[in-house]
Amino acid sequence: MTFLAFLLSALVAADAPAAREVSRKSAAKVEKTAAPDPVELEYEQLLEQDDATQKEVDKWIKDADAFEKKGAGSPKDTLNLRINQRFQEVRKAYESFLQRHPKHARAFIAYGSFLNDIGEEEAAVTQWDRARELDPKNPAAWNNLANYYGHRSPVKKAFEYYAKAIDLDPSESVYYFNFATTVYLFRKDAREYFQFTENQVFDKALELYRQALKYDPTNFVMAADYAQSFYGTKPPRLEDGLAAWREVLKLAHDDFERQGVFVHFARLNLSLGRFAEARQHLNSITDERYAVLKTNLVKKLARDEGDARTNAAAIKPPAG
Repeated sequence: MTFLAFLLSALVAADAPAAREVSRKSAAKVEKTAAPDPVELEYEQLLEQDDATQKEVDKWIKDADAFEKKGAGSPKDTLNLRINQRFQEVRKAYESFLQRHPKHARAFIAYGSFLNDIGEEEAAVTQWDRARELDPKNPAAWNNLANYYGHRSPVKKAFEYYAKAIDLDPSESVYYFNFATTVYLFRKDAREYFQFTENQVFDKALELYRQALKYDPTNFVMAADYAQSFYGTKPPRLEDGLAAWREVLKLAHDDFERQGVFVHFARLNLSLGRFAEARQHLNSITDERYAVLKTNLVKKLARDEGDARTNAAAIKPPAG
């Protein structure tokens, strides 16, 4: 999901934040030694080939989209063939390496990540399971498998595997973030797994988000996900949500991100009946990408103000 889609969906579907997988080559963490290990050097080159290929393919796709919008460009079948050929080169490189080094757990993790990136999820799970068997103390394998089970079920297995990843590396923010997102999205499963009430499930998810931010305090997307979660609590914790979005605003990188936060300020202040504050934030939204959201909120502001005046008039005691 693009960040624009994330910001827009945050307002449209606040009670069900979009699940996002944090993409990372966790397996690339290599301990440096005094004398470079030839196997490790080859492994690093393999990762570089993987990354370079995916960047190249991304550029091909973007260029093709741009040409297509101009009425030009190659047929999609031709582009797909080029992409498949490049990915086959990476696949063969991984398979060759693993055939020669069948106990290299991190290479199995990286190969699984590559397969997952190109849509071969089941094959990716096979690689991650092999890595977990070879090196059960590597948290990346547990995290990646948890991501899969969080999307494909059984979700309760995802809870178990995220907890294991965190136990093995308690300072990795990504593991907390993924765990928090899964607990939040699958609250029924979380209630059964942890034997929690619904409010306790919310508290569990929010605490996991806070742990993620503790180890990655400048991560705008993580902070926004945490702030967005307050919409779904029952009842919604609007004041806590406002406080969280204020922290998100401090992390915004540009005016587009800042205006996305203003959208949330406006919505929350509307829900709290603070019409002047809501109007102030709406006036600060000028980016055309938020035009539809702004228009809808302006209409809601007018309705809510009108309802408030009507209700005030209805309860006003008669003169004299």
